[in-house]
Amino acid sequence: MERPRRPRVFVTRQLPGDGLARLAAQVSLRVWEEQLPPPREVLLDEARRSEGLLTLLTDRLDEPLLAQAPSLRAISNMAVGYDNIDVAACTARRIPVGNTPGVLTETTADFAFALLMGLARRVAEADAYVRAGNWRTWEPGLLLGSDVHGATLGLVGLGAIGEAVARRARGFGMRLLYVNRRPRPDLEVELGLTRVDKATLLAESDFVSLHVPLNAETRHWMGRAELAAMKPGALLVNTARGPVVDQAALVEALARGHLGGAALDVTDPEPLPPDSALLNLPNVLLAPHIASASHATRGRMASMAVDNLLAALEGRKPPHCVNPELFT
Repeated sequence: MERPRRPRVFVTRQLPGDGLARLAAQVSLRVWEEQLPPPREVLLDEARRSEGLLTLLTDRLDEPLLAQAPSLRAISNMAVGYDNIDVAACTARRIPVGNTPGVLTETTADFAFALLMGLARRVAEADAYVRAGNWRTWEPGLLLGSDVHGATLGLVGLGAIGEAVARRARGFGMRLLYVNRRPRPDLEVELGLTRVDKATLLAESDFVSLHVPLNAETRHWMGRAELAAMKPGALLVNTARGPVVDQAALVEALARGHLGGAALDVTDPEPLPPDSALLNLPNVLLAPHIASASHATRGRMASMAVDNLLAALEGRKPPHCVNPELFT
C-alpha cells in the first residue's frame, strides 16, 4: 500500500527544543539554516511550493506572497504578535494562522524589569567603566543613578505582560499608574494600580514601560508630544514593538536631556543600522529583541508553533488561532 504524501513545510529558522524533530516526523521538512532571515525571493519560492509555513516576526507574509502560494493552507508564527502577517488576506484564503501567546509572559516581564533596573542603576555603563580600566577608587559621585523603590511606574497597556511587570514592581514598593483600553478594577484592588489618562501618566511617572501590541492606534503612541510631556529625567522602557515609539523624536528627547534615558529591547528598524544615533547615546540601554529569550520559554514557543501548524495541516483548529472564525 502506497504511503500518503507528507505535506511540505518550510521553517524560516532553526528552532530551540525538540519541535523540529517532532515536525520532521510528520511532514516533508525544509529549514532555513542561515542566521539571517531568508531573503524575500527565497521565502516566495518556498511559499509557492509549501502547504505549511512556520515563521518568525522577521518574515513578512503579505498579500503578494500569499497570491503566489496556492497550495498554502497553514501558517504558524513563533511569536505572540503577528503584525508581520496579513491576517485578513489569510482569512480570505481560508488559511489558519497560529501564534504563541501566554508562554512568554513571565519571561518577558522579567526582562522588562531587568531593563528598568539596569537603566536606573546604570549597570551597562558601570560594566564598561570597569572594563576600560577607569575604576581607580571609590567615589561618592560616581555613576549616580535613579532609585527604583518608591518611584512611580506608568504602565502603557495592562495585558498579561503589563500585569506581570506590575506584580514585580509592587515588590519594590512602587506607585503604579496605568492606561489601558478597558479598566482593570480587579488588579486595581489587588495590586494598588490607579487608572489614569495619558497626560497624567506621562507627567507623573518616573518610569514608563510599554506593553501594547503594534497596530494603527499604537504606532508612535510615544511621539514627540508625548515624550515632551514626560516628567523631566524620566526613563522609558520598551519591550513591546519598536514602532510604538517615534524613534527620531526619542533621540531628540534624549540628546537634549529632557529624558533621563531609555531601555529598548525593540527598535525601528530591527536591527539598528550602524549609523543610528541611539548607538552613540550613553543614556540608552539596548538589547537585540531578547525579552523572551530563556531556554525554557523559547523551547515552549517552538513547541506551541509546531502544535499549531500540525493541527492546521490536519484540518483542525490550531490550539492558538489568530483567525478562529475559519472554524465556526
